[in-house]
Amino acid sequence: MSHRSTGGPMKQQEVFKAMADPTRRAILKRLQGGALTAGEIGAHFDITPASLSHHFAVLKQADLVRTERRGQYIVYSLNSTVFEDLARMLMDLFPAKPKSGGKR
Repeated sequence: MSHRSTGGPMKQQEVFKAMADPTRRAILKRLQGGALTAGEIGAHFDITPASLSHHFAVLKQADLVRTERRGQYIVYSLNSTVFEDLARMLMDLFPAKPKSGGKR
């Protein structure tokens, strides 16, 4: 059975491109603890606001993060649905091998 809710091959490419960058993976890791503003995330990285904005755009394009405006702030949170879809796709590609050992 094939799960295509990640939007097909093009969306998968965007997800893999987004996750290929160590800075973007670090941003996603920070968001595991809950939603954060761009400023709260940026405080942990030694990069320019323009670079940070680019990373956010790539993560948003891949649908890995959600954004919500709260007053003057943009709050980022993980889109867990895409991660669940990605995990299913990887499990389809690399199914668990049955453990060999004892005879039954």
